Amino acid sequence: MRAVPDPVATDPVTAPYGSGLAVVCVTYSPGDSLAELLTSLEKATTRPYRVVLADNGSVDGAPEAAAAADERVELLRIGENVGYGAAANRGVAGLPAEVGWVLVANPDIVVDPGALDTLIEAGDRWPRAGALGPLIRTGGEVYPSARLQPSLGRGAGHALFAAVWPANPWTRSYRQEGSVAERTAGWLSGSCVLLRREAWDSVDGFDPRYFMYFEDVDLGDRLGRAGWLNVYVPDAEVVHTGGHATERDAPTSSRMLAEHHRSAYRFLADRYRGARWAPVRFGLRVGLGLRARTGVRAAP
Repeated sequence: MRAVPDPVATDPVTAPYGSGLAVVCVTYSPGDSLAELLTSLEKATTRPYRVVLADNGSVDGAPEAAAAADERVELLRIGENVGYGAAANRGVAGLPAEVGWVLVANPDIVVDPGALDTLIEAGDRWPRAGALGPLIRTGGEVYPSARLQPSLGRGAGHALFAAVWPANPWTRSYRQEGSVAERTAGWLSGSCVLLRREAWDSVDGFDPRYFMYFEDVDLGDRLGRAGWLNVYVPDAEVVHTGGHATERDAPTSSRMLAEHHRSAYRFLADRYRGARWAPVRFGLRVGLGLRARTGVRAAP
């Protein structure tokens, strides 16, 4: 089911870039999953494309092997783990002007045949679409990858109750799970998202202050504030095979939990600034700090 694009937001856009396509994949010892992603891309589009592996210090040799096996694949060695958003920014920054569409994807994504072309076609239907996201399946289930922005009330309700009351109204509203139709959203999962490069440039890409988590929420919000749309395109499907890096490195789980709460606080604090919101920011910091120390994390 396709929504009719908002007529107010469909004025033609004069882009400084061509119509070329690139894929930017942030890697950190991705293992065999990277080869699966690259193989899936061959049937995901009929267009020529290039791939940039923005590598955050892999030690498993997978990015090097992928670059050696395919001339379309370029390895960008960052040399240290600068975080997902910062690495993606570096990958996009080096692309030539002929590239106007950039798919940012995790290495553990498998793209369905034709899905990338379907996303680009949706971009043609929605000229003000700055980001377009596919339907994402994980573990055979549809993952709620196109959500509303986490306002103070909605975000707090989701954070407080999602783990103990999954069907609470704040979580249902935020996750938009019942709506599998082409539509606009507040933000799209950064695990696989197609970006119009002009829109990306207009907001300077991901905010590098987010090491992990919420960089996609923040990007969606800033795109919206800049007049762009985040569009969910469920006719395009991908499979997210799992968070391989986090699962493999189990001792880092507590650090990732702390990073999740740190990013959540940064996102909300940035949007509730000034002296009158100081008590709210204090409450958020205390509440999220307690949740991090007790190991509680809401369902994502």
